[in-house]
Amino acid sequence: MLTKKDKAQLRGNIFRHLDGIATATTTFALYKKGVLDFILNNKTVELSTIVSHFKANEGYLNIALRVLCSQGWLTQDIKNNTVIYSTNKNSETAFKIAHLYEDAVNVLNYAVRFPYEGIGSDAFIVLERIFKKYSVNYGLQKPEENTVEHQILKHIEGCIVAPITVLLGVNGLFHKYFMDASFSAEEYHKDPESFKKILDFLSYLGWFKKKNGNYQFTDRGLFFAKRASAYGVTVSYLPTFLQLDELLFGNPLVLKSADGETEKHVHREMNVWGSGGAHSTYFKVIDQVIIKLFNKPIEQQPKGILDMGCGNGAFIQHIFDVIEHQTLRGKLLEEYPLLLVGADFNKAALKVTRANLIKADIWAKVIWGDIGRPDLLAQDLREDYNIELKDLLNVRTFLDHNRIWEGPKTPSNRVSKSTGAFAYKGKRISNNLVEDSLLEHLQKWKPYVEQFGLLIIELHTISPELTAKNIGRTAATAYDATHGYSDQYILEVDVFNTVAEEAGLKPEANHFSRFPNSQLATVSVNLLKG
Repeated sequence: MLTKKDKAQLRGNIFRHLDGIATATTTFALYKKGVLDFILNNKTVELSTIVSHFKANEGYLNIALRVLCSQGWLTQDIKNNTVIYSTNKNSETAFKIAHLYEDAVNVLNYAVRFPYEGIGSDAFIVLERIFKKYSVNYGLQKPEENTVEHQILKHIEGCIVAPITVLLGVNGLFHKYFMDASFSAEEYHKDPESFKKILDFLSYLGWFKKKNGNYQFTDRGLFFAKRASAYGVTVSYLPTFLQLDELLFGNPLVLKSADGETEKHVHREMNVWGSGGAHSTYFKVIDQVIIKLFNKPIEQQPKGILDMGCGNGAFIQHIFDVIEHQTLRGKLLEEYPLLLVGADFNKAALKVTRANLIKADIWAKVIWGDIGRPDLLAQDLREDYNIELKDLLNVRTFLDHNRIWEGPKTPSNRVSKSTGAFAYKGKRISNNLVEDSLLEHLQKWKPYVEQFGLLIIELHTISPELTAKNIGRTAATAYDATHGYSDQYILEVDVFNTVAEEAGLKPEANHFSRFPNSQLATVSVNLLKG
């Protein structure tokens, strides 16, 4: 039986594994180009100098170097919109053994194909070679915890473990084969001798115990298996991580998809699966807001809900279920029907939403919408359905940071308090402009959400200095990398809330939550009202 302390330690391993995918790919790309040696030789250097020397794409290079800051290997300083990076006590140790990441990146080049091809014979050969090196600490003297060497070994471990765990989790094979009893490699894989190598490595990590040729989960292994989805979002961005050579030093548009084309930068199905595992925690907080609002006297309630960025319709289904079964409004749906609207920019998502809501026997309008143009959305609702956008409760999950970049029309003289690194198509965007853009974005929505509010779950960053002091306690490094390299704009919780208030949308204190509930918060739930 795992103790509370055991679980905290294993959870820390998951965070370190996620760090590994972002850090291994980023560090190795910088190592190959000579950027790490350049910084070591210069000690302190402006971002612009590195960009000029290596003909790099400034936006993505800034994100890459901030990843290293989050691991405690560099120090970032932002002065008057000038970004400066300096070496610290960990830089030389980390950079001198950065070549060890080559194997990790190599295995990720196979792992990116796992969702389509499974684990092929070539991948088994590569994995076996890495297993052998890992089992002897890559020739390093067995490092103590919290050393740079230990950090890097955990990163390599994450690059091995995470894609395999996701593959088994997505396919439901943990439940189907492994959970209840012992099993053999022959039962599971057409190449049992090769598959044994993976099972033996996981046994080496303490996930399985082996007896008479069979394998059975340990409590430690079950802990990871039950949390397989925690790896899903970061692993889904492998197509991006494996293009860092090009993103940093070549064509910054290499992963841009044309309209109607399958996304190149992310495995979307895996991303949805991974994010779904975490969202249930935040939905519980959302539920309390929904229940309170739809228990009010009927004349004080919204006429319905609009879910901007409805995805596959799951959130609409969830909200409808909560209202129907847990609120006063649910008892009055015949007299006061609930207007449900799902809007999305992605036309494929609209088709999926329609199909899922029809299957669930939920009546809803499903329409195209752009989060950056609430005026057009309001016009379409009024003209096509005689629905006023302002009469609805507007909800969305992890969407505002993922809007298409739009520079502010009237830039201010603000000095941003954010430590973030932001880019659009490879070009660096100053943090001042990111805040100005968010301000104008929220101001667009203000007329439509003043009465009933904007109920949102949002993702955030934290400072790299804080992340570095809390290795194994936050997934911030992975979040910053996945979202930074894909042109998304995650700000710190306090920065986001300050800009919202500036836009005239004050977070309601009674309905504000952050996860975790500390300075390490990377997710917030907010009800913003005018």
